Formats: sequence, structure tokens, C-alpha cells
Amino acid sequence: MQGSYGNDTNIWADSDVDIVLATGSMFYFDIDALPEVEKGKFHASFPAADTYSYADFKKEVTAWLTSKFGSSVKPGTKAIFIEGNGNRRDSDVLPAAEFRHYFGFKDAANPSVAKGIVFWKTDGTKIVNFPKQHSANCTTKHQATNHRFKPAVRMFKNMRNKMIDDGYLEDGIAPSYYIEGLLSNAADYCFSGTLQEMFNACMNHLRQSNREHLMCANGIHWLVRDGAQICWSVANFNTFMAAVQTFWDENGGKRKTIWL
Repeated sequence: MQGSYGNDTNIWADSDVDIVLATGSMFYFDIDALPEVEKGKFHASFPAADTYSYADFKKEVTAWLTSKFGSSVKPGTKAIFIEGNGNRRDSDVLPAAEFRHYFGFKDAANPSVAKGIVFWKTDGTKIVNFPKQHSANCTTKHQATNHRFKPAVRMFKNMRNKMIDDGYLEDGIAPSYYIEGLLSNAADYCFSGTLQEMFNACMNHLRQSNREHLMCANGIHWLVRDGAQICWSVANFNTFMAAVQTFWDENGGKRKTIWL
């Protein structure tokens, strides 16, 4: 499981379950950061082979899911949607392959590498992510903040949903992934006091931070960049930061409870 359910930041409005189904039968890679000598060592250790591809795997996954769930299976641009039935919740199944980002390569037994996943949208767009690192870092942050980080994420996500309902923000501007990443950049001391105090401390710290230095929760990608599928666009980031403060100023102080 991935996403909100996998990271224990799901809220009542999170209706579907995100599942990554990854294959280890092949891997894709990025060796751009390696010097030429180490690139040569990498290619010598892993000769190119085209016997099995991501497209093959996705086709097999779709066929297998269809054999199990029939017409409930509806392939999308990224994931394969499985409509809920009875006690089974709606699910998004994402076929993915292993991805390796190399920082150093002395030899095959001693690489400096971050392992994640890669998949392609139906329009050919390649997307790389590191969900295990994201989850592990969120858990570490949660523990370091006396178990206040994940409730803070849920608070901001519920605010996001209310902002959309009340017309402060358009849907799609602030996906949950980016909200988790944003709050992971707030200092640990921000996650204390009342929920109102926690909100103000996080927002004050993030407003004073250099946007260019914010990281995704996985600790590998930049959070805010234009032109990268995995990053929050500058325009959407700025829109969210302005809208959430406006919403809080106009509504937050009047509420006796902040949603978790």
C-alpha cells in the first residue's frame, strides 16, 4: 500500500486505496551523476537486455486483474482503477518497475544508489518516485515530533478539501503527496502546542524558508520545481500557500475545532 493509507495520513474523504505493484524482473536507472569511468563499470556489470519491459509487465498486470475483477477494472492514464464492491474499497493499482538512481559505482557489490520505482503514463511521460524513502522519512518525522507530524498532515489535508468546497482553491492544485512533502520541511519544534499554534508555527517557518531548498519527503527530489513531473509547480505552490493563509485568516480563528 502507498499514499495516504500506506503513510497513515488518510482522512475520511480518502475513499480509494493506492497500491503499487512493482516487478523486480527488470530495472531502469539514472547514472548521469557518475564519472565516465564508473559509467563504464556500470555498463560492464549490467549489459543491456531487452527481454522484458515495463510495457510487458503492465499488460500482464492488467490482464491478471481483469481475470480476477472483470468489468470492475478500468485502466487509467497512470494507474488501473478497480471499482469497489461490497466491503471492498475502490483501489488504484499502479504497475511499476524498479528504478535505481546511482550516486557512485565502485563495483556491482558496492554501489551508492537510491532505489525507487518508475512508471510511464499512457502519453509516454516517465515518472520516477521513491515511496519507501518517503514513508520511512515521514515515520521518522512523526517520531521526532512526538507523534504530531501525521495529525498535522491530516489537518492540512482536511483544510485543503474544505478550501476546495468553499471556493478558495481549485481541485488538483495541492495533491496530498505535496502537502506531506511541504510539512516534512517544517522544523520539528513547529509540531507542538495546540492545533492552532501548530498551524501558525508550520506556516511561519515555511513562509520564511527558501522555496528553492524545500525537499520532497523522500529526501531525494526537490519539492518545488517547474518542468518536472514529480515536483510541485511554482505557480501551484504559490497559489496553495496564499490560499491556505487566506482561508485560515478568514475562518481558522473562528473555529473551535480543527479537523484531523
